[in-house]
Amino acid sequence: MRIESILALESNAVRLAFILRILAKYGLADWLSGLDYRWLQEKFKSFDGQQLKDLTTPQRIRLALIELGSTYIKLGQILSTRPDLIGPELAAELSKLQSRTVSDPPEMIRQVFVEEFGRSPEEVFRQFDPEPMASASIAQVHRAVLPSGEEVAVKVQHAGLAPRINADLDILHGLAELAEKHSSVLRLYQPVATARQFARVLRRELDFSNERRNLEQFARNFEFDDTVAFPSVHSDYCTRRILTMERLQGLPVTDLEGLRTSGRDLNEFARRGAVMYLNMIFRDGFYHADPHPGNVMMLAENVVGVLDCGMVGRLGENLKEQMEDLLLAAVEQDPGRLCETVLRSGAAPADCNREELRGDLADLLHDYVGQSLNEFDLSGALNGLAGVICRHHIVLPAPLSMLIKVLVMLEGTSHRLDPNFSLVDLMQPFYARTVGQRVAPRRLWRRLNKAARDWERFLDNLPRDLSDIVTRVRSGTFHVHLEHRRIEAAANRLVVGILTAALFLGSSLLWSRQAPPLIWGVSVFGAAGYMASIWLGFRLLFAVRRTGNIRNKSD
Repeated sequence: MRIESILALESNAVRLAFILRILAKYGLADWLSGLDYRWLQEKFKSFDGQQLKDLTTPQRIRLALIELGSTYIKLGQILSTRPDLIGPELAAELSKLQSRTVSDPPEMIRQVFVEEFGRSPEEVFRQFDPEPMASASIAQVHRAVLPSGEEVAVKVQHAGLAPRINADLDILHGLAELAEKHSSVLRLYQPVATARQFARVLRRELDFSNERRNLEQFARNFEFDDTVAFPSVHSDYCTRRILTMERLQGLPVTDLEGLRTSGRDLNEFARRGAVMYLNMIFRDGFYHADPHPGNVMMLAENVVGVLDCGMVGRLGENLKEQMEDLLLAAVEQDPGRLCETVLRSGAAPADCNREELRGDLADLLHDYVGQSLNEFDLSGALNGLAGVICRHHIVLPAPLSMLIKVLVMLEGTSHRLDPNFSLVDLMQPFYARTVGQRVAPRRLWRRLNKAARDWERFLDNLPRDLSDIVTRVRSGTFHVHLEHRRIEAAANRLVVGILTAALFLGSSLLWSRQAPPLIWGVSVFGAAGYMASIWLGFRLLFAVRRTGNIRNKSD
């Protein structure tokens, strides 16, 4: 563990103690469920009064993140996009996280405006409502009117947020390093890499300039599509902590009763929203990565309005090809090709059983053979794929995993509007276009050029690399490094076994010779060492049995 991480944990000792106390409280629930002491169980309740012993592990994790505060709520929301890492069940539970927080008082908002513009909000706008429309973990949104008379929504970052988040990120990184170093179970989930990705995403969200650029990019991509609307940005009234944009007027998808009584065609609205997302993914490679109902609105004439564009996904050429390969292998019911695509796309452990993985994928595909488009459960298929990947400890690239989660959320949001909606049916034209693009002359020529450049680079470097190897061999500086996997655990057990045997033998000699001090004729040090050696021996035996058969496999 790096010294910087240790210092970060020490410098935030009070906050760290609070975090550990919350984690301990929620982690004790399983142990408490086996006790009949009501008075003790009642001491362990969630912040909203629920008995922790009655909750599932995913539910306790979600409640713990809420109690830890806005940084950890955001962590949960980002982890919900990684079903390949944490499993579909926990990802689905973390998707319920809503980062609503208490709003800042007007004087704190005024201070933010003074720091950013040098003026109060009343001086910047013709009108400014000090009461926010909504408040989330990062910012709160206020109604305002520009000097030109246009109604706008102003997103203002909470005062003093950045220092608090930076302290939490330091603690989180230190805990992640401890987990990766000392826990073989948590190491499979790559806590350090996950913490780094989370810090990168969260710090990007703290700079509203990124969301402004995202809104402008989406507006350009859908410039000629009248069925989609993104709030326009007023750049003169934007800073890193303040974002001023058009105020969209409509019904949020969360208001199902209002949508049903509006008399509009909800099926058409769901279709437009789904087509918009499929265009983002398959056409632009740049998509809104948080399509939950609170971020989608029905505007006049069934126009789809999209809010909160801080979290986006990008698909480069390689990721597009990986996504297409997964889609084609699934549609063609080819488990071998799907297995190879998964292994090529993700990072698989060295001991990954390919045949077992292929069998699991074949079983998954078999469950969906023969289903019609209207019956096909895309969310179930994608969650099943994520579950198989998670069980085999394969880690997909973050953008690809996020895309799987987006498609699941998109289908869920569409089903809220129309239970008979079929996302797979809408994907058919995009699938046909994908198949056509894979054999298009332009794409084949581009891939041929790339392969030629790679071979040219390899052949250019080959003589130099061979010459370097020969030179090192002649000078005696050529070294071969061998990596022995899991030898540390075997060596540790060997040392513990030797110490246990030595302690047992030495204690037996002290006991038999009645070495003083004596109690009732028994050597105190001999008896203590004897009991300690038995305890160490049982622990060693348990550790060996837990990780493998202790008998010789040839028996």
